[in-house]
Formats: sequence, C-alpha cells, structure tokens
Amino acid sequence: MRYRLIGGILAVLLLAALPAAAFAQLAIGITVNTAPPPLPVYVQPACPDVGYLWTPGYWAYGDGDYYWVPGTWVLAPQPGLLWTPGWWGWSGGVYAWHAGYWGPQVGFYGGIDYGFGYSGNGYGGGYWRGNNFYYNSSVNNVTNTTNITNIYNSPPPHRAASPVSFNGGQGGVRAEPTAAQLAQQHAQHVAPTAAQQRQEEAASRNREMRAAVNGGKPPVAATVRPGEFSGKDVVAAVAAGGPVHAAHPAARLATSERGSER
Repeated sequence: MRYRLIGGILAVLLLAALPAAAFAQLAIGITVNTAPPPLPVYVQPACPDVGYLWTPGYWAYGDGDYYWVPGTWVLAPQPGLLWTPGWWGWSGGVYAWHAGYWGPQVGFYGGIDYGFGYSGNGYGGGYWRGNNFYYNSSVNNVTNTTNITNIYNSPPPHRAASPVSFNGGQGGVRAEPTAAQLAQQHAQHVAPTAAQQRQEEAASRNREMRAAVNGGKPPVAATVRPGEFSGKDVVAAVAAGGPVHAAHPAARLATSERGSER
C-alpha cells in the first residue's frame, strides 16, 4: 500500500513536470444518432515487453460509419500514468464520444466492460511501483517472462461480461461516476500518445474495420503494437458481440480544446 501511495505521488510530480502542450489537444467531438455496435469478442495478444500497458479496442466514428480501433499494447508517456479508455454516452438524444486520457488514476469510462482488467470500474490489470509496472497475469496475457518479471496473480470477482459499448439510453450501461472519478475527470490529463493516434488513423483508413463491412466482427481486433495490422501477431475477433445497425450522424459537430473530450 505504501508503495502504491509513493507511486501516485511520483505520478503527480511527473504530470506537473510535463509541458502544458501535453494536457491540451484540439478535439473534435461528434454525436451520432445510432448506438455504437456491441464490443466484439477477442483474445488479448501477448504483452511485447516490459513497460507496455494494455489499451482496449473501441468503436470510433467517421465518414458515416463506426469503425473498430483495435486494442493494443502501448508504452505509457511516463512511469506512473494509467490509461482511462474513451467511451460513448447517451445524452440529449444522441450518442457522444468522451476521449480517453492518461493520468495517475483511472477515471470514469462509462461503466463499459472492455475486458482485460477494465471491468467497467477502475483497472485491475496492474499497478505502478516507482518506475516499474506490475502485471496481473489473471487478466493480462504475459508470456515473455524472461524480460517481464514483475508479475502477480489476482483473479477478479467472477461476473458476466457484457458486450454493450455505450452508457445510458435504451440498452446502455447504467453507471455514474463516483466523486473520486469526477475529480479525476476534471484534473489535468495527458493526451493519447502519437502511437495511439496512429492506431486510430490506421483503423480509419482500413475499410475492413468499418462495422458495415465486418458486421461487428473485425478481422483485426487487437494488435501487439500500434499500427501493426498484419502479421502473425494480429488477433482477429472471435465473434461479434451482437447485431450491428447502420449509423447515422447527428447534425452537431462540436470543437473544443479539452484533452478529455472529442
């Protein structure tokens, strides 16, 4: 417990030391009339090396359709930082995207069960102790035990996984942020890394990632490293999480300079 507290303090100091540009990004927020597809079923590729953290896959939107951004292993911007996934939420008659971010604590991500430690509340996949990340092997695929030695095993409570990919509205996840998560949501964040942005850009250009083409079962559901969409380490979806409906964009397109929304 003492080590985790020290790691949290170090993370706050690291955030303070980062340039201001790391906390703000020009973000374009789009709202859509149709709910995002259910999350596909897939397995996690093996962690490539020490220091890589898992960022789960998600449905993004562009050019009139949802498209799948594969989950991948990413190097954290700084030791001590954890990833809060982005999420879709129903509000005002439309589905709006809330972008993910890096911070010393995992914030609210809509209660979405992304799997692999992201059960909808917090993160059970590991923790920082100083500059070292400790991996929970019960939810992470860690096979390179020659290089990755900081491993522990803490099985999460048994619960039925849900493929629902949005919060609120008809059929959505019913979850609200806690006071601590609200505080984290309004704290300073570090934007997605360049590697994460490349992952989303590559997915947006790949026609096979589009829900209308893959029917909710993308041929590339997860990758070992960002941008690597081919090769033996690419993981295809096992199955779609449910039926996919044609997406229709709403009339609104909001622009802001907040790192936590787009």
